[in-house]
Amino acid sequence: MSKELPKDGSSGLKIKVTASLFMGLSHLIFLHDFVKGIFFALCELAFIAYLPNTIKKLINLVTLGTPQHDLPIKLRDNSVFMLIDGILMLAIVAIFVIVYILSVKSASKDYKEYCRKGYFGNQKEHLNTTFGKSFPIFGLAPSFIIVVVFVIVPLLFSVCVAFTNYSAPNNIPPSNTVDWVGFQNFHDLMGGNATWSKGFARVAAWTFIWAVLSTFTCYFGGLIVAVQLREINVKIAPYFRFIFILPYAVPGVVSLLVWKNLLNGTFGTINRTLQAIGLLAPDKTIPWLGTATMAQFTCVLVNLWAGFGYFMLLSMGTMTAISEDMYEAARIDGANKTQLFRKITLPLVLYQTMPLIIMSFAHNINNFGAIFFLTGGAPTVSDSTTTLAGGTDILVSWIYKLTITLMKYNYASVIAVMIFIVLAPFAIFNFRNTKAYKEGEV
Repeated sequence: MSKELPKDGSSGLKIKVTASLFMGLSHLIFLHDFVKGIFFALCELAFIAYLPNTIKKLINLVTLGTPQHDLPIKLRDNSVFMLIDGILMLAIVAIFVIVYILSVKSASKDYKEYCRKGYFGNQKEHLNTTFGKSFPIFGLAPSFIIVVVFVIVPLLFSVCVAFTNYSAPNNIPPSNTVDWVGFQNFHDLMGGNATWSKGFARVAAWTFIWAVLSTFTCYFGGLIVAVQLREINVKIAPYFRFIFILPYAVPGVVSLLVWKNLLNGTFGTINRTLQAIGLLAPDKTIPWLGTATMAQFTCVLVNLWAGFGYFMLLSMGTMTAISEDMYEAARIDGANKTQLFRKITLPLVLYQTMPLIIMSFAHNINNFGAIFFLTGGAPTVSDSTTTLAGGTDILVSWIYKLTITLMKYNYASVIAVMIFIVLAPFAIFNFRNTKAYKEGEV
């Protein structure tokens, strides 16, 4: 049959239709490429053999099980497992569709190659060609599958939970099932429930303020210190660099726990020292972590102490690339040190470090450790009894409390989705401005 296959390309449609009817069929019947044909055919046969279970998993994804209170707990439907299995099945179906499309494209490409050469190669040639051209696909396939299973599937699971009532006490499997509720959770947090919406708005606003202030203070604090160290013409300047980098070099958990004890309102070393030197009366203390506003200010201050060293080193490295001739020309024109900083140093350093500032802002939105290990989200505020969100909690630390303590997985998932919506543009912007992306190297 293959000998009668026209070489003018007129059978292209027949090749596509046959390949679409069953994976690998065109390779086996018309193109004599038995290696590809058997591989694609086995893929479809395996999918068909597993199809009844796939359909069952997808149905369970839609229903998420039914209440079965008359059965032992171990035998009841577990909605969470059904949700995970259903998403995995969707991933498998998506991979199968991709392979199916590749099989059809492969058949069309092989037919065009046959029309160009005018003959079919032997099986050894087919095998060498297949492994040669498909080596990148085979090499990336394991990584692709791992990313799908361990990255994409968990992300989709987190997103799907936002559209369910997966929360304590009434919808925790396997005792009870979980149901789809649509956008109800988003509605509750965005204004439908007064207490929860107030807590969400308060935490979201503080998260944004925290991200801006922590990024701004660390960046410009490090930049100012770097400029001063560059201007100091003394031999001990390198020692100051070493001292200033120590807070960044010490593990953040250790530093924050130490600061938490130092700032204790009653027994903290800082308050006791201020009392000892007479700046505070013996019966007076500063509530560093006692009130919401003061605790927020303290968080920014401690984060500045811990994080400015990174930007100091970054700024110093960037300033070494600035030509000294530019400063000399500006000095000849009468520029003072402030003008040199504003007109030369600051613009050039900002130009080089802007992507890192953006990513630092994104990092600080999710800077769980800086809040959790210093304040634990405390102090409590008016809505903390219901929402468990303290005065210094940011969204990611609130998610931790919602999942670990309250078991409000649905609300935690909604917040995670909102964080992703905010951070994704920053990540995409930063990636699109890389040299590799602009030059088409990725």
